[in-house]
Amino acid sequence: MDQALRVTFLGTGTSQGIPILGSKHPVCLSSDQKDKRLRVSVLVQWKDYNYVIDCGPDFRQQLLTNPIEKLDGILFTHEHSDHTAGIDDIRPFFFRQGDIPIFAHERVVKALKRRFDYIFADEDRYPGAPAVAINLIDKDTAFNLSGLQITPIEVFHNRLPVLGFRIEDFVYLTDVKRVEPKEINKLEGCKVLVVNALRIESHHSHFNLEEALQFAKRVGAERTYFTHISHLLGFHDEVQKALPKNVFLAYDNLQITI
Repeated sequence: MDQALRVTFLGTGTSQGIPILGSKHPVCLSSDQKDKRLRVSVLVQWKDYNYVIDCGPDFRQQLLTNPIEKLDGILFTHEHSDHTAGIDDIRPFFFRQGDIPIFAHERVVKALKRRFDYIFADEDRYPGAPAVAINLIDKDTAFNLSGLQITPIEVFHNRLPVLGFRIEDFVYLTDVKRVEPKEINKLEGCKVLVVNALRIESHHSHFNLEEALQFAKRVGAERTYFTHISHLLGFHDEVQKALPKNVFLAYDNLQITI
């Protein structure tokens, strides 16, 4: 690749974000900006291309903070609301560009059609509704995205299959509880790994901190960033001090290059 891959963490929080509405938990009351987390999403850029992985309910706010003039596409990991609820906010890009490409598993597309039927309507479309160009993807088939090969990686969020993505030497995984050995092999040699670390205590559908650290060690990337973080993980700065030197807590608006 002749130019660096640039990654901006648009959001690093779990489904409720931090602070949680009405919560008096100390992390929710923190004045440290690194303890304020919107719903999880990343902006991935190379050359003049802009792609996002997931667009949750904070999508508009995230792109006001990290503005882009065009959106080349959205890669969806799975159908849960904190990863998809912002899809209507593609409208300004649609008005300028036309149909916005989306890349998702067939099951995810079916869920989006149920929830956002007006976006996917073939007839009698509402004049102000956006539209998308659907690209079906699956765990077994790599695909090309503006000149780069994208390798989907299947992980399990409890029993729900979720797709992560390898883009060159960058791997993005979220909502992970279990990964089969065949899929872990796809991560070999990656330089930067992003993976969820929800909290200290065990959780039925997410890595906790200990599991995320074990997974990071197994993958062996040069740098690992934790995301999809809840207030129960603790204060950002305190947790960061206890992590290995090549493992970092991501935070909203953090930018890295690969």
